[in-house]
Amino acid sequence: MAIVAKRTIMSLYSDNDDIYSHQVRIVLAEKGVNVDIMPVKAGDASADLLAINPYGTVPTLIDRELVLYKSRIIMEYLDERFPHPPLLPVYPVARAETRKMMHRIQQDWYCLLQQIYAGVEVDAARQQLLESLIGLEPVFADKPYFLSDEFSLLDCVIAPLLWRLPQLGVDVPEDALGLHAYMQRVFKRECFQTSLSDAERQLRAA
Repeated sequence: MAIVAKRTIMSLYSDNDDIYSHQVRIVLAEKGVNVDIMPVKAGDASADLLAINPYGTVPTLIDRELVLYKSRIIMEYLDERFPHPPLLPVYPVARAETRKMMHRIQQDWYCLLQQIYAGVEVDAARQQLLESLIGLEPVFADKPYFLSDEFSLLDCVIAPLLWRLPQLGVDVPEDALGLHAYMQRVFKRECFQTSLSDAERQLRAA
């Protein structure tokens, strides 16, 4: 009698409108991972979540006995756990440069996003974010994806932020052709469309 092994399904505690949860959902979709999404509102952790993650934060990934939190840790784990398609460069120097750029995006752009959400000097933060994005127009126009010919973790970090620009009140001018083309290219990817929650789809429903 043949024995059929059960397929392990990962579980992800995810907020339907949390940008960090969105990052991880894009990676899971790109890798084609079968995952059970468990909705949790950021800042309102359930008892089940607190039992496995002392910080009660999202996203939190469960893979058998392994529990991971913080989006960067989860995304890099998933890239190693499911190596195809690769989302980080093979060579150490290129991987380090990618990680450094992910850190810069977090420090330079995500901090402004959080500032806008918090209602702190909103107009200045919006202007700074827009100017920073426009300043990289040649980079967005240079290659199909951010600094690369292939879709990577950098795109998984940038795309959720760009998707939320209307919510942030940041209007990209029409003459930023490279940035607009990049957004359309990434937003149309199957992994990105699959990753979107209903709440996130509403951000650009119009």
